[in-house]
Amino acid sequence: MTEAAPPTRRYGLGALAHRNFRLFFIGQGISLVGTWLQNVGEGWLILTLTNSPFYVGLTSALSSVGVLLFSLYAGVIADRVDKRRVIVFMQMAFMLEALAVSLLIWTHVIAVWQVLVLATLLGIASAFDIPMRQAFVFEMVGREDLMNAIALNSSLFNGARVIGPAIAGFLIGAVGIAWCYFLNSLSYIAVIAGLLLMRLPYNPRPPKTTSAWTGFREVLLYLRADRRSRVLMVLTAILSVFGFPYITMMPVFARDVLHRGATGYGALTSSIGIGAVIGALGVALASARIRRRGRLMLVGGTAFGLLLIAFSTTRHLGLAMALLALAGCAMIVNNSITNTLIQMTAPDHLRGRIMGFYSFVFVGMAPFGAFLFGLVAEHAGVPVTLAAGGAIVALAVTFAGMTVPELRAQ
Repeated sequence: MTEAAPPTRRYGLGALAHRNFRLFFIGQGISLVGTWLQNVGEGWLILTLTNSPFYVGLTSALSSVGVLLFSLYAGVIADRVDKRRVIVFMQMAFMLEALAVSLLIWTHVIAVWQVLVLATLLGIASAFDIPMRQAFVFEMVGREDLMNAIALNSSLFNGARVIGPAIAGFLIGAVGIAWCYFLNSLSYIAVIAGLLLMRLPYNPRPPKTTSAWTGFREVLLYLRADRRSRVLMVLTAILSVFGFPYITMMPVFARDVLHRGATGYGALTSSIGIGAVIGALGVALASARIRRRGRLMLVGGTAFGLLLIAFSTTRHLGLAMALLALAGCAMIVNNSITNTLIQMTAPDHLRGRIMGFYSFVFVGMAPFGAFLFGLVAEHAGVPVTLAAGGAIVALAVTFAGMTVPELRAQ
């Protein structure tokens, strides 16, 4: 499934010994910076157009609702198609969406409904892209370097979170939001080129012998039999609804709580990335030595919830940035190890479907959280919303650690 790796590898960077993964890593690195330019630009654009925390949360929810509706089906498809080809098509769809919004802004015809519709279309494309990419990582590096590859991808994603928002904050103030979208559209060229340059061995797909529903039922039966994987999916869903949407509230927190502009918003988002990069690189470099992965995952999840509570109480930019950095570190440790544990135990013939289910709970459940956060913040305020979400996360992860010994033993 993967190309032969060089016999000698540098400690902690085993996944980069695979040529295909290197191409993927470089292309994604460029593209993800653009993605964060757009993410920051979108939050500020909606806040500028509507002056409403509810619409900020709604936009984020719509960008994920496609994953909620289609990721389970996409997981079934992932086990039957050429993943690279589908990923290329989805990246092209992302490129066109970003270009369309930039042109709408430049021509001064941008309206809230247009942003909402395009965000929804982006979410549908993401529904097919995410499980394909998750399962494709295994094809690029194999089982031995899987945890290393997932951690390196996380460090890349969050390194872009540091660079992208800082650039976006400057661009918004200097030349306007449209440039955030336009530069993101250009960045997809890099990832598409990397995918097309890969050399993949011939890997015939199994013929379609069952319906999509039957294929999905096989995943449900697997999760029913594997308690650890089932609990990991439940915890991921809880974090997706009550924890991860804190990011969508950053433009509102920056403006209404800390009384900062776009630059302050970019600084907060970058701080999350700095902490996440540290956490991801730590997991990547220590991946071969981590023995109690489950325990580390539980510690990361609990710490993430407690740090959200602490962040909600601060009114100082410097302290807020420090707490967000720690929260980002805890979050990525939890996410990287959860992803690894799920993929490591997944049967090869079910991996695409399992990652489709994982995408469903990790990203697809996010619309509920983003919508809920926006609605509660509209009436109770952002600090109360963040504190309540953090408390639910911390309690859920702690309870799972106490009642599911399989997690602590892994």
